[in-house]
Amino acid sequence: RSGHTQIGKVLAHALKQTATAKVNALVYIGDAMEEDIDDLAEKAGSLGLHGVPVFVFQEGHDSSAEKAFKEVARLSKGAWFRFDRRAAATLAGLLSAVAVFATGGLKALEARGRPEDRLMIEHLRGGGK
Repeated sequence: RSGHTQIGKVLAHALKQTATAKVNALVYIGDAMEEDIDDLAEKAGSLGLHGVPVFVFQEGHDSSAEKAFKEVARLSKGAWFRFDRRAAATLAGLLSAVAVFATGGLKALEARGRPEDRLMIEHLRGGGK
């Protein structure tokens, strides 16, 4: 049984953590969005200002979720990707790219140079809409 999404809570928690520790990135995987987009946008923008990019992986094709997820990624200077359950290897590669980015930034992604790294770089630079 599914419940109301808790995206705002997750973003707020990450923001709170920035007061006491360095947060390099946040990964969110979801398929729906049932919250106020303005509230999420405010929190995502604050995360971006604190240097915490949000990497959003969307399962499915819910258009309102896609719009919100893309905005959260954009405002936080992160990236948005769509995936499905059959693309486990792709998701694993992209999560690996997030880990490389979180620990070494764009330079580390460029140096490693795997296909998923190049895809992540493209999304981070705004080319992977």
